[in-house]
Formats: sequence, C-alpha cells, structure tokens
Amino acid sequence: MSSKIWLSKPHFNTTNLDFLKETFNSNWISTTGPNIDEFEKSIENILGNDLKVVALNSGTSAIHLALKLLNVGIGDEVICQTFTFCATVNPILYCGAIPIFIDSEKDTWNMCPVYLEKAIQNRLKVNKKPKAIIVVDSYGMPAKWDELLEISKKYKIPIIEDSAEALGAFYKNKMCGTFGKYSIFSFNGNKIITTSAGGVLICNNTKDKAKAIHLATQAKGIGHFQYNEIGYNYRMSNVLAALGLEQLKSLKEKIKQRRLNHIRYKSIISSVRGVALKEEFDEKIVSNFWLNCIVVNNSKFSNIDFLNAFTENNIDVRTLWYPLHMQSYLKKYLFFGDSVAEVLFRKGLCLPSSSSLTEKDFLRIEKIFNLFK
Repeated sequence: MSSKIWLSKPHFNTTNLDFLKETFNSNWISTTGPNIDEFEKSIENILGNDLKVVALNSGTSAIHLALKLLNVGIGDEVICQTFTFCATVNPILYCGAIPIFIDSEKDTWNMCPVYLEKAIQNRLKVNKKPKAIIVVDSYGMPAKWDELLEISKKYKIPIIEDSAEALGAFYKNKMCGTFGKYSIFSFNGNKIITTSAGGVLICNNTKDKAKAIHLATQAKGIGHFQYNEIGYNYRMSNVLAALGLEQLKSLKEKIKQRRLNHIRYKSIISSVRGVALKEEFDEKIVSNFWLNCIVVNNSKFSNIDFLNAFTENNIDVRTLWYPLHMQSYLKKYLFFGDSVAEVLFRKGLCLPSSSSLTEKDFLRIEKIFNLFK
C-alpha cells in the first residue's frame, strides 16, 4: 500500500536543528528561558495593535485562562459555538459554568449572529445575562465579525475568540486572533505552525498578560511557597518555544501553500456533481484554509462513501465537527438554532490539507474523486 496521506501533518525544516541544540546546550529546558519571551514577541509583532501574548501549553489552557480573567465561575452562563472541537467548551465546564450553544450560519459555518442575539435576549428575560461569548474561526475561516462585535457591544458581553485554527487568516484586513477581548491560537501538531503541543493567549494590555502568566505558573507568591489563589501548570516550555520560533520563519510560505491546496481542490472537485468545496463567501474574508472541506449533496453517494473510499486508499479524511449540543455529556444544555451544524456534520468532510502535499499526493486524491463522477 502507498504511504499514508495525512489530514494535516507537521511540516518542519529538518536540515537546520541548531536552534534546538543551542536550547539544550544552554540548559533552558523548563518553562522559563529566552525562547519563550522571543516567541511571544514574535507573535506580538505579527498581530500588531500593541497586543500582548502569553505562551502556554495548549489552546485549551488559553481559553481556560481567558475565562478566569473574565471571572467566570460556578453557575455563570457562557455562550459557545456548537460547531467546533470539544476543547472550546470544556474550559467552560472547568470553571463550573454553564454553556449555551449557538448554531452556525451557512456562509462561514461559524456562530450565527441571529441566533446569538436570540439567545442573549432569552437569557436576559430570566435575569441570566451571559458572562462571555466564545466564537470560533472554524477551519481557518473568519467569522462574521462585524455583526458579532456589534451584538457584543450592544449587550456588553465580552467575546473570547477561539482562533486556534486561523493564524494568518483575515477579516477586512484585520487578522484573526485580534477580535476578542481575549483571543487564542493553537500550535498543536496538526496546525499550520506547530510547537508539537502549545498555544497562546492574546490580551489587550500588559496587566492582563501579567495576570495570565501568574495563573499559568501556579499563581506563585513571593517567598516561602505562599499562595493566595488557585494556579495552573500551563506555561509553554523553552524547548517548544524554540520549535515555534523556527516554524514562524516559514509561516507565510505555509499559508501560501494551504491556499494553493485550495485552488487545486477547486479544480479537482469542479467536475464532481453534488460536491461543493467550502469557499470564502466574500472578498473581505481571507481564509488560511487550514483544512479544505467539502459538503456532499448527491442522492447516489454520501460523505461516508467518500470517507470509506479515501480510507481504503490510505488517505486520511475526517467528517466535520459533531455539534457540541448533540454530544452525550452536553445534551442537557440550551441550544439556539436550527440544523445548520447538524447538516454540516452529516454531509461534510475534511480533506488532506498539509502544507507539504506533493503532486503525487494530489494525483492519488484526484483518483478517488474521479470514482464519483
């Protein structure tokens, strides 16, 4: 059998590992060291707007700290996009808070502004004003930020932007990761830029950054191991920060390659009836196309038929997100919406989108699509 084509695999330059040798030789291998500061500053320079970055061990940790900075606690309600990975909602539960789920809209597959406002109005009628809103830029596609921010401002409810998958994506010339009161990126192994495991929290000021670092390093006090609040072991290690610094050098090239992948898929899929490739619905949106996705609307075959054909040929594809409000441990929570997210799950598929895809890989992928013409 041919070698496996992965959904989104790490893409490293292995010809130069001197940066790692230097890190080990300097003995800075824990959660302190110069690489961490430099990594944070590098992302701050990319984002601009005087934003402040905290390097952490995961994007999940970053969401949790954002909630803590907003003082989300037991019994508070937090509005959350349903069409996303479980790591978006789990930190709400860590806080003892209650998630309220919102359906997607059809253009971006992200949080629907209409149902968001309906949910807020519903909760206000029972004197339960939500404490925060978590919006996701799913698959690297920016959400409808103008509308969402207008609602956030109208009801004075802060947004946490889960931009885990959207580094380098733009909405109206503004980069994803800059829209929320707090925002996050993930550098998990399958992301465009990876530190193997890691993420960052993005804050609007140095005070919040200092507080986040304090919480991420066990809320250490001054002196003899004295503490006045619960802290967490969430800081990124200096070794992983070194990986991140090296990866950031090729960020633009990796995004360019993912967007070229999208163009190639557009050509391949154009002749397959009943299959639609996820596109940028408006010129003001620039996706990084972290993952290229399709929706299958054909009575003769389904997304599962595609999945099986790809799997049999050692090509890694996945269904789209299973909506959170349908998950067994989350069904008891309120949901506002229709069936957009559910339909996307039943009909959608994620395609291999690594920035290292080769012509040979695409020929194998195209061969599978040709089976369904």
